[in-house]
Amino acid sequence: MTSATNSSRRLLLAGIAGNVLEWFDFAVYGFFAVIIGKLFFPAADPVAQVIAAFGVFAVGFLMRPIGGVLLGHIGDKYGRHKAMLISVAAMAIPTFLVGSLPTYATLGLAAPIILLVLRMIQGLSVGGEYTTSVVYMIENTPETRRGFVGSFAVSGAVLGILMGSGVGALLAALLSPEQLQAWGWRVPFWSGLFLGLAGLWLRRQNESHTPPVPGAEHPLKTAWNEHRQVMLQVSGLSMVNAVVFYLVFVYVVSWLELVDGIPASTALEINSESMVLLLVVMLFSGWLSDKVGGRVILLVSAMLIAVFAWPLFWLLHSDQTWIIMAGQFGFAVVIGGYLGAQPAYMVKVIPANVRCTAAGLSYNITLGLAGGLSPMAATWLVERTGDDLSPAFLIMAAALISWFAVRSLPKNH
Repeated sequence: MTSATNSSRRLLLAGIAGNVLEWFDFAVYGFFAVIIGKLFFPAADPVAQVIAAFGVFAVGFLMRPIGGVLLGHIGDKYGRHKAMLISVAAMAIPTFLVGSLPTYATLGLAAPIILLVLRMIQGLSVGGEYTTSVVYMIENTPETRRGFVGSFAVSGAVLGILMGSGVGALLAALLSPEQLQAWGWRVPFWSGLFLGLAGLWLRRQNESHTPPVPGAEHPLKTAWNEHRQVMLQVSGLSMVNAVVFYLVFVYVVSWLELVDGIPASTALEINSESMVLLLVVMLFSGWLSDKVGGRVILLVSAMLIAVFAWPLFWLLHSDQTWIIMAGQFGFAVVIGGYLGAQPAYMVKVIPANVRCTAAGLSYNITLGLAGGLSPMAATWLVERTGDDLSPAFLIMAAALISWFAVRSLPKNH
């Protein structure tokens, strides 16, 4: 095995390690939102419980732009590695504490307040983790392979969500509903501490193998004054990552339980299987983007999402498992194409000296506002309109915004 191969492997492992943890936790919270709502936000209306639980989910997301700026500043001025080490530590500890937190029945009002604070800390961490790790991986990869390596960056996030879905499905299958609500939901959060320690070790091992990238003296000021337009465009092209991804692969688990009335174990199993396909499609899309260009892949994929959003959601609204799976698999194909090509393209359009800060802020503003609020908005929209398929219109709107954002960027990108 050559030294170059070892170096490439270390690069991939160090880059995706934190993303696995970050998104494992956020996925677990989303998948167990119904149980968390019952335990921390008691109310007579089950829909109100889910909205309250996703409200805390949204607050964690709203902290992401702040985290993107703070950790992006560290990444641009003091090095990508320092930011990545801080972010993974700031996620592992609060994740473990969420799993150990007493519920409303024990602490009363203090329980949801503490939960809120922990989610805010996690939101800060996530804000800098994904974009900094993407920048780090792509900057240290030859240009002819950046699309493919970028797809591994986002695959780390999806792998974390897949692990959360798989663990949730396993627990739901092995435990009774009473056991799952009493203590089973805590197990994934406890395991986050071990994932965090593994991530820290991997990143420390790789620290000396990548050269520093010169950054601006005042990254945020430089990014805002000189690159405001491209930041706005990156925010727009991130709409698919925010709204579409979270509605289809996080919110839909609770939607299937509430709207279709299927068991949690079945909903989690379908989600896990569709995300395996999503991983394959993303890696293929990243590889293909190196051949035909990321811009082409993004434009075609965004339009396919907009066209097929309602028909695929219609398939999800069925009493037959195989039809629901067909809908989820269809979403995995059209969304995977976009997600696989997006990381390298995003890094390419942002100047190197402000990449961590500019990407962290613009990407996370969209993820924080649109992504964090979309599950709660979709839950409210279904209840308000009585149309179980109404979340499809949110997906269509987000896909079209991303299409126009990519279209507005110069063709040479």
